[in-house]
Amino acid sequence: MPRWDYAQPGAYFITLCTFDRALLFGTIEAGQMRLTTAGETVAGEWRRSREIRAEVELDEFIVMPNHFHAIVFLRRGACAADEPEPFRGFEGSPRRSLSALVQGFKASTTRRINLTEGAGCSPVWQRNYYERVLRDDRELHRAREYIIDNPRKWSEDVNNPACVGAIGIRPPRARPVQTGAHPAVQP
Repeated sequence: MPRWDYAQPGAYFITLCTFDRALLFGTIEAGQMRLTTAGETVAGEWRRSREIRAEVELDEFIVMPNHFHAIVFLRRGACAADEPEPFRGFEGSPRRSLSALVQGFKASTTRRINLTEGAGCSPVWQRNYYERVLRDDRELHRAREYIIDNPRKWSEDVNNPACVGAIGIRPPRARPVQTGAHPAVQP
């Protein structure tokens, strides 16, 4: 959303895709996601986010073979009221913002997956991510349904490499979130 402050409290739907859309995190069998060790790492690190980030409240999420969907709430009162200018991280993300959460999550999962898999410094994630501000209960409900149904609908998913070639749909390109890009997959 143009000019939206992604450090302000609210509900957000995010999608992160693997580097080159590699099928790193598992497989879909009979409409159920079966996680690999890398997929289990992603799920575990996401759950850990609520323990190490006071401003975060987690909602539904799903680790898919080559992407990750989640709903996250950024809460009020997590930042000191007297902070005149938020600290900016390596990529210019304000502390306690959605982008800071995603950066930290990607860094920790990449580090742990590479250690576990003995992959050195291999990329795990695409550089950017998709986000959507959930503005009301209806949008929140639709996003939750989308996440819950995602494994069952894998055969129709634009992130499924088998689907992309079979029906001529191209996967959406990741664009920098600073441009106000919204997720290509609307919940």
